[in-house]
Amino acid sequence: MNINFPIEVTVKKRYSVRNYKDQAIESDKQKAIESFIDSLENPFGPHVAFHTLDLKSGPTAQKLGTYGVIKGASHYIGTTITLEPMALEALGYEFEALVLYLADLGLGTCWLGGTFDRQSFSNAMKIEAGEIFPIITPYGYAADHKHFKEKAMRKLIKADQRKEWNQLFFSDDFQSPLSEATAGDLAFALEMVRLGPSASNKQPWRIILNDSGCHFYEYKEPGYSKAFAYDIQRVDMGIAAAHFDFSMKEKNIDGHFVTSAQPEIDLPKNVEYVFSWIRA
Repeated sequence: MNINFPIEVTVKKRYSVRNYKDQAIESDKQKAIESFIDSLENPFGPHVAFHTLDLKSGPTAQKLGTYGVIKGASHYIGTTITLEPMALEALGYEFEALVLYLADLGLGTCWLGGTFDRQSFSNAMKIEAGEIFPIITPYGYAADHKHFKEKAMRKLIKADQRKEWNQLFFSDDFQSPLSEATAGDLAFALEMVRLGPSASNKQPWRIILNDSGCHFYEYKEPGYSKAFAYDIQRVDMGIAAAHFDFSMKEKNIDGHFVTSAQPEIDLPKNVEYVFSWIRA
């Protein structure tokens, strides 16, 4: 997988597009997207399968349910996994890589985890029985104007706001907020994590920096994942891993992810260890 786009520019360029132009995507871009999907990989191990759907190549009357959230889209990408340890994080990592790649190509996307009709999309994408189908995105050229429901949704979830550093990043324990100065050469990667997208903009990532590395925790929003057979916020943790990893590679700082380096510290309520990044 070749991440050859500028991380900060692309992270800031990406936003959730819910209203699309009736404009064809050029064939060379489609081929580049297919090639990038084929190259996707993740540092956690589980396999993530991608499924594409072009509504204009099939029956034009075909309607798929996004509950009025998405307007005008004719291209979709979905993902499936086998539910195993770190599979949701692997999905988040790879899918965010693709979303950023599409943003770099000038195409809009919108993560959909709860606002799409899984059955209709499963049928259209020929998803096999037993596969977990957590996420899809439309993709295409953004319309010139946002529709009313799009504006209302962005306002509801405060889509353009992010938590401050002292709410997300800590030094040694959860009682000591981490400053950008103390973070040193990790500050850029942490800021890119802070700017990442998440389901309903919940921003569940919490990170502790200590002498052994960066340790990623999930703040489990009470009741948020009860509608799913899995913890959908683990996908958000994969997004955080992607932003962190791509940023570190851009800065030529070597390291790797592990899932067995949990520090021995007291955890706040509803906070759970997920993985760590260890400097090489």
